[in-house]
Amino acid sequence: MKILEKEIIAENLKKFVIHSPLIAQKALPGQFIVLMVKEEGERIPLTIVEANKNKETITIIFQEVGYSTKLLGTLNPGDSLYALVGPLGKPTPIKNYGKIIVLGGGVGIAELLPVVHAMKDAGCEVTSILGGRTADLVILRNQVKEFSDNLYITTDDGSLGEKGLVTDPLKRLLEEDAGYGLVFCVGPIPMMKAVSDTTRPFKIKTIVCLNAIMIDGTGMCGGCRVNVGGETKFTCVDGPDFDGHEVDFKVLMTRQKRFVKYEKESLCKLEKQMDQMKK
Repeated sequence: MKILEKEIIAENLKKFVIHSPLIAQKALPGQFIVLMVKEEGERIPLTIVEANKNKETITIIFQEVGYSTKLLGTLNPGDSLYALVGPLGKPTPIKNYGKIIVLGGGVGIAELLPVVHAMKDAGCEVTSILGGRTADLVILRNQVKEFSDNLYITTDDGSLGEKGLVTDPLKRLLEEDAGYGLVFCVGPIPMMKAVSDTTRPFKIKTIVCLNAIMIDGTGMCGGCRVNVGGETKFTCVDGPDFDGHEVDFKVLMTRQKRFVKYEKESLCKLEKQMDQMKK
């Protein structure tokens, strides 16, 4: 579980290549790992961006937003994780759907990359739409382009591609041709909801990769439960991929906010500790 490589992709976005022979042998697109930085820390779920069987490594990309991810970001090549388990979750259903549209937003593009690669290998005609607040946050665009027949980019500020949201080119494409076999989306929850709302009138199968708050990642705690089609599902074992037209996004967004207070308190604690270490 030693970190072999570290790369700063953008502000608060880092990539680690980790030595993990067993996970590298088994991981499939769409699956994730759960890691712990230290013994008294929390468990962090992160998508496996790449699994290299020959090098016995897995690659993760994470955004430093809270105590644990910022602590993770302080590690360097040669350091080891306290714990690492995976691959977890159900893999994304990969097959030849014909023409498909895949959408990724922000750090969600990292989760999209292995799916794009696998779908292209399965024979799909892949149209990719990537979005971010600014150009710097539209990560891995060259890697996604490699496995895409068409690529569209949107940014909130217009610094790259067209100014607007990923749903803008999505709607245009569907109005021009509703013959797509699948729409796959991963990104912020509001974005996935907007994509699902856009595709619903066209009755096109839409899969969203949910990022519900997880604790143990194995279905025991129930912390990542979501309402899908009127039934309670656990993101960690029933997902993370679900039918976007059946997800109750309102409930999901409400549940995502339940630990905000404690996350802010933990982050302030870490920042004070780091300031003291600098002194």
